[in-house]
Amino acid sequence: MTTLAHTMMTAARSADSGLAGPGELDRYPYAEAPGVDRVGAPAWEGADPELGRVGRRAAGSRGRGLHGQLVQQLGQMIVSGDLGADRPLVPEEIGQRFEVSRTVVRESLRVLEAKGLVSARPNVGTRVRPVSDWNLLDPDIIEWRAYGPQRDDQRRELSELRWTIEPLAARLAAGHGREEVQQRLADMVEIMGHSMAQGDALTFSRADAEFHSLLIQVAGNRMLEHLSGIVSAALQVSGGPIAGCDRPNEISLAHHARIVDALAAGDGAAAEAAMRQLLTVHPEVERVVPAPREH
Repeated sequence: MTTLAHTMMTAARSADSGLAGPGELDRYPYAEAPGVDRVGAPAWEGADPELGRVGRRAAGSRGRGLHGQLVQQLGQMIVSGDLGADRPLVPEEIGQRFEVSRTVVRESLRVLEAKGLVSARPNVGTRVRPVSDWNLLDPDIIEWRAYGPQRDDQRRELSELRWTIEPLAARLAAGHGREEVQQRLADMVEIMGHSMAQGDALTFSRADAEFHSLLIQVAGNRMLEHLSGIVSAALQVSGGPIAGCDRPNEISLAHHARIVDALAAGDGAAAEAAMRQLLTVHPEVERVVPAPREH
């Protein structure tokens, strides 16, 4: 096994089993400003009973600071519909409800505004925006939708999007087959094989996500490259038989290896065909995204 493969397997096994990948636990590295008083209150006045329950369920779910946890909690509430469109969000009430400082609330709302979930306007305040305004390609929103009431729609849409992106990326990547990239893709397949033999699903999934992300990045299309994070998010939240690489199995591993072989041979058509087969290992997919007809 190569040094890269061994290093990645060791790192993955020592990591926690949460959804966040390497380097993501402090995605929002904002700290509460020192010396700022915390304002505490037992609940949002007039808030729906569900708000407190959802907030407590999300609390501490990730190794993030107060800012990241509040983004997670409010984001989940908005995406789940517990905080409906046009609902006002009063910073003082949020600070009291979650017992965080004004600084934490302000920074959290800025992050949510950047994701299109809320809007802040003078004399109007901060309000929840409708779904049509959300950045649905944001990895956090993908995750929140995938674990909320919209989970079925989100997984179907992700599957359809992958069917559009990844076969094309595989075809294009065959024309950009640098030796170091070929080796790294082969390393990922090797890691998946070893982890599957050991029953290590976490390592398998991380190597799988790295494989697909790298493949898109080397396709030579910068617009496609910006979508690599979406594919990684899709793999993290799939949670069901949406594609062959969702679960470790011999067929999935064989298709990954076929893609690597096709790329090494510079055969774009074979790489595209292998990717399509990988995405339809599970027969359930054909009810989501029909396989292309033969002409």
